[in-house]
Amino acid sequence: MNQTRMSVAEKIQKSVIRLREGTTFKYQNLGLAPSEYSAAAKAIERLIRQGIIKRASTGVFYKPKQTAFGELRPREEELLRPYLFEGQKRIAYITGDVLYNRMGLTTQIPKAIKVASRAKRVTTKIGKMSVKPVKSYVDVTNENYRLLEILDALKDFKTIPDLDKRSAIIQLKRMIKTLSASERSQLIKYARKYPPRTRALLGALLTALKKSKETSTLRESLNPLSSYELGIDSTILPSVTQWNID
Repeated sequence: MNQTRMSVAEKIQKSVIRLREGTTFKYQNLGLAPSEYSAAAKAIERLIRQGIIKRASTGVFYKPKQTAFGELRPREEELLRPYLFEGQKRIAYITGDVLYNRMGLTTQIPKAIKVASRAKRVTTKIGKMSVKPVKSYVDVTNENYRLLEILDALKDFKTIPDLDKRSAIIQLKRMIKTLSASERSQLIKYARKYPPRTRALLGALLTALKKSKETSTLRESLNPLSSYELGIDSTILPSVTQWNID
């Protein structure tokens, strides 16, 4: 029995040594058999006491990065990585105010992290911050989650805290402008799964970027008699009048 525990401890130690600093992992990433998890728990606790690894949340650990200024905690994206992926396949992404802060749309630091997915509900804690699940509008992949982030920002435009609307429009236009024609096409396709206000704001932004020829499916999906109160006037985005936004 002691020999089994020793071999598991050695296996974990070798796996941890190979890990890049700042990387998160779960038991499943250590090449262990389920029958070895009990012995692994004791080995993990020893490594935590020695300061070699840290606990990020229940069942999730990370190898801290050492810098000249001390120990650096990984970003939320890395701490949540075991929940955002199944193997190498992305199934979720961070959204809400944490995302909008990273995009430069708000300066507020939220008390909770929202994780969007259609495949699973992610509920956990990262340090003192709780993680709350929200349903994504489409299946999440590594190829589309950046587009879904943009659409989430458009959807929540009116409710993003401390939002400077003029600066936000400039930033959103900049993000959309960097997309390829294929990516813009995908963005429009996914937008049709989102609420009408999202599609209207995307149409206005594309029109402002001289891409109005690409917006026909967006316009067809909207009720011409509906209007969308987003608090954006034509001095901020002149094309809002064409999309019934005020």
